[in-house]
Amino acid sequence: MLKLYDYWRSSAAYRVRIGLNLKGVAYESVPVNIAPGIDEHQQPAFRAINPQMRVPALETPHGVLTQSMSILVWLDQTYPEPRFVPSDPWAGAQVRSFALTIATDIHPLNNISVLGWLKSRFGADEAATGEWYRHWISVGFEALEARARARPETPFVFGDAPNLADICLVPQMANARRFKTDLAPFPRLVAYDESARAHPAFVKAAPENQKDAVKP
Repeated sequence: MLKLYDYWRSSAAYRVRIGLNLKGVAYESVPVNIAPGIDEHQQPAFRAINPQMRVPALETPHGVLTQSMSILVWLDQTYPEPRFVPSDPWAGAQVRSFALTIATDIHPLNNISVLGWLKSRFGADEAATGEWYRHWISVGFEALEARARARPETPFVFGDAPNLADICLVPQMANARRFKTDLAPFPRLVAYDESARAHPAFVKAAPENQKDAVKP
């Protein structure tokens, strides 16, 4: 069985949970509490698993994989159905472009380590870091909403079934809601998110449904 080093609120780990569930692959979740002040990811035990000291990390029969997008590619190549990325080169490129706008443009600027650096190095308070967070989400979402409006309306981002685009969008939408981002300008993204979050694989992967979730 695969072993996922996980944290309930990590959007990168959330992506991988969705991917594993869509593929129907059984896995063991091993929570790693990355919350500031607890910092289990910085302890020697986890650093030996992932020297980058970040979640997710996936223990496979071949070794440990890190980086959510690399893990998702491996899952797609190892468990071919359902596909995360279409086999058609142009369609596949469109899906990856959408997903990578989130995974490599929006998310890294709002990572917990970046927010912590803004606070410790530049004295940013909660209001300032919240403004930073919402700004970069909005900039990225504006581009994705424009792309979505250029295509016919569909239940999921690229058709009638979820793929890599939805896997990346849903966790980022969760972050947007958590930081009280105004989502009114992004109706197509909101609609995609609502469709995906009703899917059983997404329900099972939701942060609030993880064993290490902190209940309100």
